[in-house]
Amino acid sequence: MEKAVLHRPFFVVNPKSYLYGEELRKLAKKTDELAGRYGFECLFTAQLIDLPWVIENCPNLIPCAQAMESLKPGRGMGHILPEALAAAGVKATFLNHAENPLTVGELAKCIVRARELGILTCVCADSVEEAAAIAELHPDIMTCELNSLIGTGQIAGEDYIRQSTAAVKNVSPETFVLQAAGISTGQDVYDAIYYGGDATGGTSGIVAADDPFAVLEEMFAALDRVRTDIAAE
Repeated sequence: MEKAVLHRPFFVVNPKSYLYGEELRKLAKKTDELAGRYGFECLFTAQLIDLPWVIENCPNLIPCAQAMESLKPGRGMGHILPEALAAAGVKATFLNHAENPLTVGELAKCIVRARELGILTCVCADSVEEAAAIAELHPDIMTCELNSLIGTGQIAGEDYIRQSTAAVKNVSPETFVLQAAGISTGQDVYDAIYYGGDATGGTSGIVAADDPFAVLEEMFAALDRVRTDIAAE
C-alpha cells in the first residue's frame, strides 16, 4: 500500500471511545467537509468497527486506527493484525498513547510492521526526553503531549512545544511533530503550529464541546490562518 503523504500543517481528529456509530459518522462527515474545503490533510481515528464506513464515505480523510500490534497472520486471537488494517484501507495508526502504552520492544516492532505495509505511524510521547528517545525509531509522526494535560482544556506552553519539537527534529528530521493535549480552541490550534508544531488535533475539546461542529470550524479556520501567517513571514 502506498503511504499517505502529509504536508505541514495537518490536523488530527481523535474521538477515542467517546463516539461510535451514527454520532461518529456525523463528526467524520463534518471533518471530511472541512478538510476538503481548506485543503488540509486530516487523520481521523475511529473504533475498528467504524473505520470501514469512514474509509468508504470520507475521501478527504486519512483513516487512522487507534492502535495496532506487531503480530503476523496466524495465531493471535483478539489482537489487531496490521495486514487486516491495510487491506481494509486504513492509512495510519496511533501507537503508545498514554491510554494504551507499549513496551519499547513492541513499539519498535509495530513501527517496522507498519512501515512494511505503508501505514503511517503516529507515536505518542510525554516528556521532551521521551520524545527524543522514541525519535530514534523514526516514526512518521511524533505526538508530543504532556500526559498531565490530556483532556484538561489546557495546552502546553511555548517552551515545551519548541523544546519537544526540536528534540524530535534533531534526531529524526523527517518525522512530523504533532503538538497535542488540551487543544480546545482555535487559538490553541494556532499556537501549537506557530510555536513550531507540524500538526495538532483534538479529542475532548471537540467531542465534549456544546457545539462540536462549531469548534471544528473554528479550529480549521485557525489552521488556515496560521498557515497563511507563517508563509508570509
